[in-house]
Amino acid sequence: MTNTATIKCAFCQGKGKDPFKLLSELATCQVCSGEGKVNVISPYDSCSFCGGSGIQPHTRLVCTVCRGFGVISHQKGGEDCPACGGLGKNSENDLPCSTCGGSGKVE
Repeated sequence: MTNTATIKCAFCQGKGKDPFKLLSELATCQVCSGEGKVNVISPYDSCSFCGGSGIQPHTRLVCTVCRGFGVISHQKGGEDCPACGGLGKNSENDLPCSTCGGSGKVE
């Protein structure tokens, strides 16, 4: 049986609206569909790649690692990735680490 938790949407900070108002001030959040919350599988940790913001670093796009949720689910806990030291980023080009997929953890 899988444990799930409902958490505040990181991308829109629980407001249910597009945080960047790209289409309109009334546009709903593309991550939570305007609900302000998302369901995730427990246990989970903050996304190392985006720092838990749900936003791709240096852009106004949804984080490709956590899909805008701001967290990464870990089924077996996990240890810090030896390639990126748990940062989730490639130090040379600021892209997601190819070893851990940007999560900062390895199983």
